[in-house]
Amino acid sequence: MTSLPSLSPARVRRSVVAELRDAIRSNPRADLLSGLVVALALIPEAISFSIIAGVDPKVGLYASFSIAIVIAMTGGRRGMISAATGAMALVVVPLVADYGVGYLFAATVLAGVLQIGLGVLGVGSLMRFIPRTVMTGFVNALAILIFLAQVPHILLTGEADAASMLPMNLAFIAGGLVIIYGLPRITKAVPAPLVAIVALSGLAIGAGIDLPTVGDMGALPDTLPGLALPDVPFTLETLRIILPFSITLALVGLLESLLTAQLLDDMTDTNSNKNMESRGQGIANVITGFLGGMAGCAMIGQSMINHRSGGRTRLSTLASGVFLLILILVLGDLVAAIPMAALVAVMIMVSVGTFDWNSIKPRALKHMPRAETAVMAVTVGIVVLTHNLAYGVGAGVVLSAVFFVRKVVHVVNVTSVVDPDGHERLYAVSGELFFASTNELIHAFDYDAVKVSQVEIDLSEARVWDTSAVVALDTVVAKFAERGIFADVVGFNEHAERLHSRTTDVVSAGH
Repeated sequence: MTSLPSLSPARVRRSVVAELRDAIRSNPRADLLSGLVVALALIPEAISFSIIAGVDPKVGLYASFSIAIVIAMTGGRRGMISAATGAMALVVVPLVADYGVGYLFAATVLAGVLQIGLGVLGVGSLMRFIPRTVMTGFVNALAILIFLAQVPHILLTGEADAASMLPMNLAFIAGGLVIIYGLPRITKAVPAPLVAIVALSGLAIGAGIDLPTVGDMGALPDTLPGLALPDVPFTLETLRIILPFSITLALVGLLESLLTAQLLDDMTDTNSNKNMESRGQGIANVITGFLGGMAGCAMIGQSMINHRSGGRTRLSTLASGVFLLILILVLGDLVAAIPMAALVAVMIMVSVGTFDWNSIKPRALKHMPRAETAVMAVTVGIVVLTHNLAYGVGAGVVLSAVFFVRKVVHVVNVTSVVDPDGHERLYAVSGELFFASTNELIHAFDYDAVKVSQVEIDLSEARVWDTSAVVALDTVVAKFAERGIFADVVGFNEHAERLHSRTTDVVSAGH
């Protein structure tokens, strides 16, 4: 990953303002329409996440509005949507249940502060250590979770009149999918998901068709959020309570945001400033906590809706937040009447479009190394089972590291020849010498077969990474010395020479 040049805060602000100005002047239509589609899809999800967290629906809606607008100004990835998310809602369930909503707001503010600090420390640079197979597993797992979240709305689970409404509900979803996939073959002037939502809503309202609606998910707020300090005592005891939750929120939020940013980077063949995104997510959460909202982060589903609807600039992200506020405050009654089937069709499109179908084709599975397939499968399985992205991605990264170390351990190679005079044996060592390969290195020499009084060990084609490798080399020299053979180690590069000179005979295998 190419590192981005560091910019001063003033230059960053000018850059963001310039981007928004250019987007408004050039072709704002696509960004505004995609922002409207995203705003419509955000409403039921924000309400659902509020219910998961055990708070009033307005907490999730205020968070989605606030985060979307702030991240449009402060984020490092253009066209990415951030709002209240299920991953963050799950984290705070015990906090809200045990201590109340005031502690949720305080934890949100502290999580934002931690994210800003991590961004300043350059946590975005750690994205380079996430393997491609883990990214693929992350994407596929999210696609599965997005679809699974729609199943209750497809089958009308928990609805009193489910049996009578189910055929019509399925017909509406099918009709929405026909519009979404069929309209682009005729025209791309208007985002197909928006046409599907408007058409199905008009049909349901006009014909008086009884189907579950957005309003059934929860009441929409009718007032603007106001700035206020969280209603908690400002004591060390409060800090003790919220700190564990804030750390988890900060890490989960950054993980999901940076992975989503990387996905959009790959889709658009552009780069983004991950450290700026980390700081931007922190600023958004700090402000959201003071506005009475819950913590949030990037949303891959909504970001995919935005991308597929034509949103490419910060204007689309800004528009999603502005339209969300307008929809819930001004057009609340109309929005509440939108059938959930219309939004389910949109989310099914997102799920299908998000999944990397090439990764499970028989030809790809046949030629892909089994270790990489295992990493992808483990990542998908853990995320789907736990509904926690951090667990799945963390397990995938650890498993990738284990496979990598196992592979590197076995590439240490030692060859030898006797010089023409027969006085010295020359060993050439190649490979990566570190803690995991030291045993292989020590046993690669044929000590008892050496019939000369001196050997030379050439490390020109090897890399010495740590003190374990130095100890291993000292052990090799000692084993030759025990047999009355002098061993001379040569060919150190500059780093290895410094490490060897500092630590040889200082550290030992036993300490």
